Amino acid sequence: MPGFSAPRALFALAAVLITALAAWIAAGSEAAGIALVGASVAALVAAAPPIERPAPEAPPPAPAEANIADAVEAIFEPVLLVAGNRVIAANQAARTLLGAHILGQDVRVAIRHPAAAERLLDSEEGPAAAPIQLVGLGARDQHWEMRVRTLPGGHRIVHLSDRTGSHAADRIRVDFVANASHELRTPLASILGFVETLEDAADDPETRTRFLGVMGNEARRMQRLIDDLMSLSRIEAEKYRAPDTSVDLPELVDEVYGELAALAPDRTADIVIDSDPVAPVRGDRVQLSQLLHNIIGNAMKYGRPGSPVTVSLRSSGASMVRVAVTDEGEGIAPEHLPRLTERFYRVDSSRSRAAGGTGLGLAIVKHIVERHRGRLDIASTVGSGTTVTILLPAATVPGPLSS
Repeated sequence: MPGFSAPRALFALAAVLITALAAWIAAGSEAAGIALVGASVAALVAAAPPIERPAPEAPPPAPAEANIADAVEAIFEPVLLVAGNRVIAANQAARTLLGAHILGQDVRVAIRHPAAAERLLDSEEGPAAAPIQLVGLGARDQHWEMRVRTLPGGHRIVHLSDRTGSHAADRIRVDFVANASHELRTPLASILGFVETLEDAADDPETRTRFLGVMGNEARRMQRLIDDLMSLSRIEAEKYRAPDTSVDLPELVDEVYGELAALAPDRTADIVIDSDPVAPVRGDRVQLSQLLHNIIGNAMKYGRPGSPVTVSLRSSGASMVRVAVTDEGEGIAPEHLPRLTERFYRVDSSRSRAAGGTGLGLAIVKHIVERHRGRLDIASTVGSGTTVTILLPAATVPGPLSS
């Protein structure tokens, strides 16, 4: 209550009580007593402190710039805080991508991209506020998605999300479909062409025999490709389930050698098996047989005729078994080595097709090794040959395999 003073109120109360008491003593009347009581109550009410009522709850204060800067620092993707057109805060990811000098700069200079500049000029939160794609920001092949949102008070948050991985996956999927379609269409076109030609040359036994042979080869080529595609699909479906059976690799190598000898006895005579006693490995016997067929078969196809193809088995430490296949062929240039395990990638397309390759052999090997929690290495010297080395976990290692 404005002007309220407790000492003054008490003094007034004392004065009223003295006056009323004096009147009551002098008059001795009931009215004087009533006046005394009423005056006392009035004085006490006047002396009482005012009743305090709760103040209405104030609205929460707007977050300070420093608090926003601390918050964006915890985000692992690039985030910038913009006031006007100036960058007033940027987290570590943004400074790594765009440079530490962006603080205080015009945001259109910090993010040097035409599409970004156009979006950052538009402060309206309409259709233009939808995410936009920035290609080439940071590196030529990087893809970023930029979102801009306006905060209360006019500050803006610019968020960049890395979409490089998803774009790469999309490109691989598109390339795979295109390559598979091409690989299947080529032998199919040959078969259809020879069927039509054969209809016109039905009375020529020699031509018919030759055409039927070509058609048979093309049909088998299609079958190999379809088998490899199905095999690759099965291996990928099982990639998260580690094998848990024991496989004797020396025994499996001898088995694969016998199967290859039945198909190409002359070239199989050049295979040299150099095997030490090794522990069994944890593996899928069917897939490991396919792996050996692919890497030994490649060495036979691309090594020089008559040159040795060496298959060695060694222990590698106490927990791994090393399988290496070496040929003495023309070798592979260094720029091709990182891409050899890509689907349908060929160093020499014409030679690979002539040798009966589908372009999926090493891709299958890579996925089998990954499923077995092993390691794959390909080393080559142009003019000297190629060595494919695979490390596989031994079955004697205690405990489950790690994913």
